[in-house]
Amino acid sequence: MAATLLTAETHEKKTNRDLVEQAMRHSWFPVARSADLVAGGKPEAAVLLGVQLVVYRDGNGNAAVASRRCPHRGADLSIGEVHESSIGCPYHGWQFSSGDGLCVRVPSIEDQGKIPPKARLKTFPVEERYGLVWTALEDPIEPLYQLPEWEAEEFVWLQADPLDSPVGVAVTVENFRDVAHFPFVHKVSMGPTPEVVEPLKVTRDGSHVWMTRELNAGTGEWADDGDATMKYHCVAPGLSSITYDYEQFGRRVVAGFPCPISFEHVKIFWGVANAVDYSGATLEHNLHIEEVVYLEDIPIVENLQPREVPWDAEVEEFSAPADIFTLNYRRAFLDLARRTEEKFYGSNAAE
Repeated sequence: MAATLLTAETHEKKTNRDLVEQAMRHSWFPVARSADLVAGGKPEAAVLLGVQLVVYRDGNGNAAVASRRCPHRGADLSIGEVHESSIGCPYHGWQFSSGDGLCVRVPSIEDQGKIPPKARLKTFPVEERYGLVWTALEDPIEPLYQLPEWEAEEFVWLQADPLDSPVGVAVTVENFRDVAHFPFVHKVSMGPTPEVVEPLKVTRDGSHVWMTRELNAGTGEWADDGDATMKYHCVAPGLSSITYDYEQFGRRVVAGFPCPISFEHVKIFWGVANAVDYSGATLEHNLHIEEVVYLEDIPIVENLQPREVPWDAEVEEFSAPADIFTLNYRRAFLDLARRTEEKFYGSNAAE
């Protein structure tokens, strides 16, 4: 997929927000849960950065992501019919290959050799991982997230019902791994927790940010699990995870993968995973516990102003030592954005 050609206008200096939005177009995001796509079954509608998509699994079992608009007369393919290796338009029955999007059948033409040779549905790259279907609108700047701490052993994933949140990707990721809000937002799920945050040890390498923190189980919903080591790992633009390492149970994971419907509106795909030898609570129980945490966050986060990180300092913000992970994640995102600019568009990035 070729990068967009630069015009005279696009040679102007881009703002940080411009670069961030551009980088997201070159990044992987989830657009559906794998379990929701049945081979040859009903397609699903999705929106990624304002682009209307259709997501489906063809009769051969292959997941596909394509433009939702039929290039014949504009019908909505998310209400179309899935065939063995194509998707059919609900309006006139035109069929488009689930692989390259080429039109392979026009029912109104007797001689199928006369199909318009340029008739093609725009398709997008597809990968399935962590129980989700992923795509990117433009050539990806980096491979799909593959965390080394999850490669060392086998995990079983359970994806939750996605959550709607009227804020941006960066705000969503920052909320997931912020620890200073625990005593104020998570009084039910976590119980009483100290307001003073100990010095945090954060490291960053490119688009990856890590932090390790000891978890005192406290008196909340998960008190019976005992203490654990929490290994935070975020990757710009849109992966945020905690790998819990329990001495008595083994390892489990909670991870969030926000999909930007627009710059200031996300659909949060998220799920939990247990190592195959994990001896603690079931996936279903862990998902319930983590959902309580998410649902405590949503009413606070959805009222933040602005609804996305002020990348160009359009509003004033102040930080404390507890914000060190947030600041490193922002540096990671900007690093990704500037590398995207340099690789695909030249080097007219904002200072």
